[in-house]
Formats: sequence, structure tokens, C-alpha cells
Amino acid sequence: MQSLVQDPLPLLLSPEHPCPYLPGKTARTEFLDLRAVNPSPDYAELLAQGFRRSGSYFYRPDCKHCQACVPLRIPVREFNPDRSQRRVWRRNQDLSVSLRPAEFLPEHYALYRRYLAWKHAGGGMDDPSPLDYASLLMARNHGTQLAQIHLRDQLVAMAVVDALDTAWSAVYTFYAPEASPRSLGTFAILWEIAEARRRGLQWLYLGYRVEASPKMSYKARFLPHERLASNGWQRISRTFC
Repeated sequence: MQSLVQDPLPLLLSPEHPCPYLPGKTARTEFLDLRAVNPSPDYAELLAQGFRRSGSYFYRPDCKHCQACVPLRIPVREFNPDRSQRRVWRRNQDLSVSLRPAEFLPEHYALYRRYLAWKHAGGGMDDPSPLDYASLLMARNHGTQLAQIHLRDQLVAMAVVDALDTAWSAVYTFYAPEASPRSLGTFAILWEIAEARRRGLQWLYLGYRVEASPKMSYKARFLPHERLASNGWQRISRTFC
């Protein structure tokens, strides 16, 4: 694949480590710290090459014998929700969503801690410090914004997005455990698609789809979408996964 970013980049390569998505597999990751690159590559071009942001770092898988992690993006103007997604949207019409700049608020951090303690109990992620929270998710210089999702006066979910000129990148979503029957992860993506379309943007980047991982395969249900292959982005209009 022809690179859209300057070459060579000062990429760091992690040692092999247990794959977070596929049990019994090992993984390896390329990292790029934009603070060490001058001039910095364009964020949109990094997304188009399969990179994701975590704090001030950008990363993408570089596994020797596995290509399971496939970057996925949604052309927001053409997205057509399926019946299940329409039900989720209707079910959550009593929610309100507001955007605010990336800044630390104790209420947001408390919800993040509750979510990780429920979703990743005992996995090493379930007791984040305030610095862990802020450094992982928020980066004002990358256009990070926080979508607050309220049920009346109660904060029930947060969606972290990076806003670019032509696209949004969905960074992370977390929500109150007791609100899980609402399918707030799906609702957050549907709202991001609708808001990106309203703003005249082209893409919503969802990160990596891993077919064999239930917690990552759900992204394929948003159609049409595009997946990054060795010969560029390929349109998928129908899937049976």
C-alpha cells in the first residue's frame, strides 16, 4: 500500500504480547509519537493508513502472522441503519447529547471508573487514576471533544471523539453499567454518524474490526462501511457476520 504520510516515520515497535482480542494469540504494535515528528503528519492521513490514537501516541497492529485487525470507517452520508439499530435509536429518544471541549471533570472520571470496574474487572484496567483517564482519552491538540449523554439530569454515557475537517474518529465510549440494556455503545455510534452527517463530514472512523472477537465484530453491522485492505479501502454493502 502506498503511504500517504512522510516516510520514514520514527515508528516504535512493541515486543510481542498477548493479543487483547483473540485468546492464545500474540500481537505486536507500531507506535508513533507525534511530539517526536516535525512537521507532524496529518491526522486524517494517519487514519487513512490504519492508525488510531491513544493519548499522544498513534498506533496500528503489526502482527507477523495475523491480519485479523481490520480498520473500518463509515461513509456517513450513505449509512442506512438496520432494523435493530433503528430500534436502539427509538428506544433512546429520551436522552440528550451535548458536546464540550476535552477537559477533566470529576463526574466524567467517576463514570469512567464505574464502567471499567464493571466491564474489565480484574483485567488490569479497572482502577484508573485521574492521570490515566486524562492522558488516554483527551488530547486538545487533536480536536478531541466529549459527547455527554444524559437521561434528564443524570449522566449515563460519554463518547470521546476526535474532530477533523473531513471526518470524526470515535475514540472511546463508556456508560453507566445499569444503563447497558439501552445499547448505549450502538446509540453513541448512531449519534456520531448523524452528527458527522449534519456537519457535512465524509467519514466516521470506528477503529479495528476483529471478526472472531465478539466485542469488536459488532462494527461490521454498520452498513455500508469500508475496510482497509492491502489495495486500499474496500466498500462493504452487505455482510453476514
